Amino acid sequence: MARIKAAERNRRGRAPISKAKTKTTTPTGRAKIVTKRSSTPLNASREMVTVIETARSFQGTPYRYGGTTRQGMDCSGLLYNAFAAIDVPIPRSSNEQALWGNPVRPQDLKAGDLLFFGASPGSSTITHVGLVTEATPEGVQFIHSSSSSGVIENSLETDYYLSRFIKAVRPPL
Repeated sequence: MARIKAAERNRRGRAPISKAKTKTTTPTGRAKIVTKRSSTPLNASREMVTVIETARSFQGTPYRYGGTTRQGMDCSGLLYNAFAAIDVPIPRSSNEQALWGNPVRPQDLKAGDLLFFGASPGSSTITHVGLVTEATPEGVQFIHSSSSSGVIENSLETDYYLSRFIKAVRPPL
């Protein structure tokens, strides 16, 4: 997938990426090291940059099914809060969010697009959503609330996520 996107994006610029590791404490008192990435996408609107920065501000927040607060949140709750930062109401569930927007081919992904996944490889039932934070020739990064790690950024190009990827949509902003 990275090679497909690379051919499409050769002419696009890229913002520098900086990583910072911070130590946070979960509500249960456990210490956790979180790597925070900060780059501003060059091809994203001001509104989408705000959405991405808001989502990133929740990094380290533990997973909680149905949660929408810093005490705990699920994947669709993360996006619900991130888009609320620009006063854009979006559906609350990942299934409804998958219908909110226009379909995007994987090779055309850009920062701000929504990615949808199934629970197991090859599944066609949407159970998870993430927000693209960076799309470069090297790959696609997205932020989501993982049931095992809480709010975290990952690479789409891992076998785990590629095997569960169902579709992507571009929010109607």
